[in-house]
Amino acid sequence: MPGTNLTRDEAQQRARLLTVDAYEVELDLSGAQEGGEADGSGHGTFRSVTTVRFDSAEAGADSFIDLVAPAVHEVLLNGEALDAGEVFKDSRIALTGLRAGRNELRVVADCAYTNTGEGLHRFVDPVDQQAYLYTQFEVPDARRVYASFEQPDLKATFQFTVKAPEGWTVISNSPTPEPSGTIWRFEPTPRISTYITALIAGPYHSVHSTYEKDGRTVPLGIYCRPSLAEHLDAEEIFAVTRQGFDWFQEKFDYAYPFAKYDQLFVPEFNAGAMENAGAVTIRDQYVFRSKVTDAAYEVRAETILHELAHMWFGDLVTMEWWNDLWLNESFATYTSIACQAYAPGSRWPHSWTTFANSMKTWAYRQDQLPSTHPIMAEINDLDDVLVNFDGITYAKGASVLKQLVAYVGMDEFFQGVQAYFKAHAYGNTRLSDLLGALEETSGRDLTTWSKKWLETAGINILRPEIEVDAQGVITSFAVKQEAPALPAGAKGEPVLRPHRIAVGVYELESGKLVRTERIELDVDGELTAVPQLVGKARPAVILLNDDDLSYAKVRLDEESLKTVTEHLGDFTESLPRALSWASAWDMTRDGELATRDYLSLVLSGIGKESDIGVVQSLHRQVKLALDLYAAPEWRETGLATWTAAALEQLRAAEPGSDHQLAWARAFAAAARTDEQLDLLQGLLEGTEEVSGLAVDTELRWALVHRLAATGRADEKTIAAELDRDKTSAGERYAASARAARPTAEAKDGAWASVVESDQLPNSLQESVIGGFVQTDQRELLAPYTAKYFAAVKDIWNSRSHEMAQQIAVGLYPALQVSQETLDATDAWLASAEPSAALRRLMTESRAGIERALKAQKADAAA
Repeated sequence: MPGTNLTRDEAQQRARLLTVDAYEVELDLSGAQEGGEADGSGHGTFRSVTTVRFDSAEAGADSFIDLVAPAVHEVLLNGEALDAGEVFKDSRIALTGLRAGRNELRVVADCAYTNTGEGLHRFVDPVDQQAYLYTQFEVPDARRVYASFEQPDLKATFQFTVKAPEGWTVISNSPTPEPSGTIWRFEPTPRISTYITALIAGPYHSVHSTYEKDGRTVPLGIYCRPSLAEHLDAEEIFAVTRQGFDWFQEKFDYAYPFAKYDQLFVPEFNAGAMENAGAVTIRDQYVFRSKVTDAAYEVRAETILHELAHMWFGDLVTMEWWNDLWLNESFATYTSIACQAYAPGSRWPHSWTTFANSMKTWAYRQDQLPSTHPIMAEINDLDDVLVNFDGITYAKGASVLKQLVAYVGMDEFFQGVQAYFKAHAYGNTRLSDLLGALEETSGRDLTTWSKKWLETAGINILRPEIEVDAQGVITSFAVKQEAPALPAGAKGEPVLRPHRIAVGVYELESGKLVRTERIELDVDGELTAVPQLVGKARPAVILLNDDDLSYAKVRLDEESLKTVTEHLGDFTESLPRALSWASAWDMTRDGELATRDYLSLVLSGIGKESDIGVVQSLHRQVKLALDLYAAPEWRETGLATWTAAALEQLRAAEPGSDHQLAWARAFAAAARTDEQLDLLQGLLEGTEEVSGLAVDTELRWALVHRLAATGRADEKTIAAELDRDKTSAGERYAASARAARPTAEAKDGAWASVVESDQLPNSLQESVIGGFVQTDQRELLAPYTAKYFAAVKDIWNSRSHEMAQQIAVGLYPALQVSQETLDATDAWLASAEPSAALRRLMTESRAGIERALKAQKADAAA
């Protein structure tokens, strides 16, 4: 039985048979404020009427259309009524005896509102008690709202008609029309895939502007709930958007392909954002209610630009099947960061530092798991793709795309992209279509490059091999490339790859590490000589993969490592600092650098680190290292050292600065002594202050959360804070704080609300899980290991994908770092017969325990 799955073979067979022309979709959302019609399952429903016109290549052929719905009332194929009870099974409607040429299908169904962030999500704002709706269809969830041929290569036009409550606004891919009473009839879209269609409806607040270029005007809109309107910095968002329009249209040499561009900040969104054509949905946590650091604005801008890039790469030209999902996401990530780095007047010209510091570390982490896979993953069905939105697909893919740009040249890269858009507009493609265009413009044969980079898994290590004479003059220099064994359980063999890298030469000048020479070259095979360095005096530091052109682990020679350890904060540029920090973190994760030595390194250099994104990354990594990678008998010593240092840095930071706020959060997350917790309490109550530090709504909740986790804040304190912040965000923070309390009752209640009940919406479930798992509460959480393994398979089989994955990953006993946890996981894997997707998530979590045990052993030996 297919259930809700769809295989690649089925999709290919259907694509060979069918060509889809047009959909007309009518939705009656008039009961949305009250929750829709009751269907007996706890979820309200709405009426969905789909008419779809399509051609069949054969007479008498059979096919199917996809639909996930509680009830189907009518199926009319070419004017003939089919028995809905017979033809609607397993989330499919069977279509038999198709005509050659044109066919018309009409389906009348009751579809369900969701609270999981999939399909048509319904949310009620506690501030105004109004309902707000939005759709989220990627990967296969348009079928939860209308009958659809749910695969990316069956493009069509879409004409939506929506009946909505009085006073609501409805937004879709086409420009918003004037309603006729409460009926909103949209113009048909261009030919697009089902997964990027969208509907957003409710009494949303909006701000409007335009983008004007070369005589064309594109209407721009920004939407959020009225309860967030006072915090919406629309002009800042419009400024980033216009910068993206300018840069992308120039680089792609193709005008924006849709009629308007709306960005909608929506509640309880599972991802960062979604590239619905002309109607991008974005998580509304990006409407900042309190002071945040510039790193948060930079990440938000990257998200905005990422989705805008998708309007061309993904929406205008779309992958044929999900095995090229990586290219979709990697292209959007690479071009969004390139736009930040190179667009005139950009606020974040250092964006490649952020990329090296965050995206790259995500990629390296994912690529060392047993589930690592080639960038071009084998996607056999929808279940495969749902767990493939990972660090390989986004971060390694974008890293390798950056390497490809260095390999073929940036001008040649974008010339190839321009030809690709012109050749395939409103169509579907495979990777070979893009590589062919790039070969044409660059003159490089990309066959070997593609095979080694895209069709194999794993990371190479680059090491310098240096020889000097008695006078300190370099007599030989080469780059040694290694291909370490893939993680146990991973498929494939390690390979050496062609790398385009820069070698940076640094000298100490007045206490600063300054680059004095840069050599760019191709590295291929095991050993690549760098003759340009021979005959020169040995510098203070030689940095391989300077400028972060390639994707590889980099190690320093002994002399360079010694200098960097003493002077890491003294590089004049942020990118080599970020690369050095990343290398140190990688060594810590690999058990090559003891956690206590990593802590010492960070404490010696972080005070000189000016890049706030790097500072905040270091905060997260130090805390994670201390919690998971420190020897258990030394862990408390390390945490005490870190927390005292965080308080010292907080007091020393410039009042009102980003660094001050970042250190306040780092301190609040780790405070442990009575004196430190008294300070948190005092900051919350206003009896203590740190000059320039605004204890605003979000920071207050951070204080409450830590006080709750350490037993200093009870239910009364949490309820009082929620009374100050009666918003959906306040409800999430309160739920998390309640779950964080160090009592058996709090843990039992949190566990029951997530595992034994399925009533929590996605965002509250996520908050409860985040509160439940507290690193200081290992003993209290230990009994839940057995409960987890007893429950996880049933949860996976009975919940929606997003909800099940939150639980399977979030409640895995990752804090119980022991052989016993490995044994329990192995026993479950051997007996439970999990689906491939659940098996993958479980083996990834197991690998975390294995890595932590290795790192703890290394730390104990230091």
